[in-house]
Amino acid sequence: MKFRTRAIHVGNKKDPQTGAVVPPIHVASTFVQPGAGEWGEFDYSRSGNPTRKNLETTLAELEGGCGALAFASGMAATHCASMLLEAGDHIVAGTDIYGGTYRLLHKITQKNGVEVTLADSTDLAKLEAAIRPNTKMMWVESPGNPRMSITDLAACAEIAKKHGILLGVDATFATPVLTRPLELGVDIVQHSVTKYLAGHSDVLGGALVVKDKELFDRLYFIQNATGAVLDPFQCFLASRGIKTLELRVREQCRSAQVIAEYLNDHPKVTRVLYPGLPSHPGHDIAARQMDGGFGAMMSFEVVGGFEAAKKVVEGTQLFQLAVSLGAVESLIEQPASMSHASYDREARLAHGIKDELIRISVGLEDAEDLTADLGQILDQI
Repeated sequence: MKFRTRAIHVGNKKDPQTGAVVPPIHVASTFVQPGAGEWGEFDYSRSGNPTRKNLETTLAELEGGCGALAFASGMAATHCASMLLEAGDHIVAGTDIYGGTYRLLHKITQKNGVEVTLADSTDLAKLEAAIRPNTKMMWVESPGNPRMSITDLAACAEIAKKHGILLGVDATFATPVLTRPLELGVDIVQHSVTKYLAGHSDVLGGALVVKDKELFDRLYFIQNATGAVLDPFQCFLASRGIKTLELRVREQCRSAQVIAEYLNDHPKVTRVLYPGLPSHPGHDIAARQMDGGFGAMMSFEVVGGFEAAKKVVEGTQLFQLAVSLGAVESLIEQPASMSHASYDREARLAHGIKDELIRISVGLEDAEDLTADLGQILDQI
């Protein structure tokens, strides 16, 4: 079956008792067992829940994995993956990563005795040079956040395999509609379910998907032991959102291309970071790695520095000033003061996150209305 069909049907079987086409939400925290010391499929909702299992079944199917785990947030998922590491281990992460991931690595993981090095994942030589004898994992994003860098995931997988280390990829921006990292040799795929998968700004969740059963079992043990699971109602909403995932992402990609080209020609915009533009340094890799679209996230820099960027993000009418992304409504934000404010300023600037950088998430509004909205405020700076 094609992707769209599987997104609707896999993990969403009709209820055998009533025939309901939408599976019921199982809110039970505990489940009656067949006997003392005899265990049924479910026993306690932290360890497993029928509604969560439905979502995890869908995610594993769409990513091509052996299993998936749904978490209370995207950061809970990333944290679980980081707990595969022990004191004395080393992780190499990309430089174009979500601010929350940067904070987790530098303020939590590093304090627990795991060494952290950031390296430009678009430069494979630099990435490999950062690997040490105690390196156990690489963690990258593609497209990156917020500079929309494109990392060659298949090449990274070869490097990871060569050095015997795990490769994790935050694929939130691409979604399995556009990129399926496990097919490219990646070990762990992470998603913020909050974003495109759920798609309506009403879910907080995360997920990990893997192709190796032994690795899945290790991650499941950590999740069950630490308890950061996604609750049944949020699982239901996420499953509902995934049914329209491909339709939404394809349309958002089309609108994003129009907006990127518009911004690229605007005199108040000094640079547009969108992989769909031929001028983007990762355009050729993205064309090969992303299936029929370049995503609906982009960043751009404006003349006038921090205050001009602040005026733009506060002056749009359709683009709403908010962190997060990937939903039906378009959002706008200033990474320096919002999504990446957890960086120390020196580190933020060193990684190319300038004061004048603006990030937008293109929703499902009409593309002409969105370009007009950006134009009216850009003309005022």
